[in-house]
Amino acid sequence: MYHARVSTRSDLSLAERKRRLVSDELTEAALQLLALKGFDAVTVDEIVAAAGVSKRTFFRYFASKEDVVVQFLADMGADMRAALADRPAEEPPAEALRHAVRVPVTTCAAHSERALRVVRLILRTPALLARFLERQERWRDELAEELARRVGRDVGSDLYPRLAAGTALAAFHVVLRRWSESDTALDPVALLDEAFDLVSPALDPAPGAR
Repeated sequence: MYHARVSTRSDLSLAERKRRLVSDELTEAALQLLALKGFDAVTVDEIVAAAGVSKRTFFRYFASKEDVVVQFLADMGADMRAALADRPAEEPPAEALRHAVRVPVTTCAAHSERALRVVRLILRTPALLARFLERQERWRDELAEELARRVGRDVGSDLYPRLAAGTALAAFHVVLRRWSESDTALDPVALLDEAFDLVSPALDPAPGAR
């Protein structure tokens, strides 16, 4: 479920590339420790030791160990919105949303053992679950804005964009829970496709519907 965010943009400065590299290394070390030992059992000292940086460096990037997970969740949302924006303009909204939500789920499938630990960490830690649900509210608004742009609707006055985005994210959440409960016995991508097959009829609005 987690991965280093490597930018291919040539216009990034050396300083920015270095900053992202350090941030990625800290995130990787923190998530591995938190997932293996539990949120409450890990200290910032252990995280910086695993990442090979100073405590001062850690606090330059994150205010707390909780913020490491929050930033990771923010990156997931950005990935989904970018994927939705990249879908072909003529593609039905349900299919575009399916592909957007599939991005983090595909990462889970590719790194199933590590991803499972992170998913369980988030779902089983009340403080992190609260932040996860809070982030999903932001994702819904961001996906709704992109969806409204795609279908030519007003996100402020039209119910459809937020309802559709919220439904897609509800499917995402249910799939993560079902997958984590299966102990990776189930394929998360197949689960997502099954979920979207169920909800897709409600995601493609009838022409002119309000």
